Amino acid sequence: MKVSEVVEKLGLVVYGGKQGLEEEISGGYVSDLLSDVMGHAKEGQLWVTLQTHKNVMAIASLKDLSAVVLISNNQPDEDMLAQSQDDGVPVLGTALPAFEFSGKLYNLLQEDGIV
Repeated sequence: MKVSEVVEKLGLVVYGGKQGLEEEISGGYVSDLLSDVMGHAKEGQLWVTLQTHKNVMAIASLKDLSAVVLISNNQPDEDMLAQSQDDGVPVLGTALPAFEFSGKLYNLLQEDGIV
């Protein structure tokens, strides 16, 4: 499943990194602790977080994640958006809290046979 399909099916806002919307998703990872994501997230996963600063993008690029989803109507900082554009990693947004969004994402990925 592509990032663009998740955006469409879950009604996400695309803040930046639109050039990465055709990347494939291999799963999801939920964490607000950057060191946890560095140590455990896998390539192609969609990262769900409330963190809105550019260090998120550095880790997303380092780990080759498919996209970052900001939960609870959190807005990306300007430097995060700039890094998103430079790296081509989409920054997406939802009004849902992490628990609800993760459940919807899991069900969607399960329907597609990814998880």
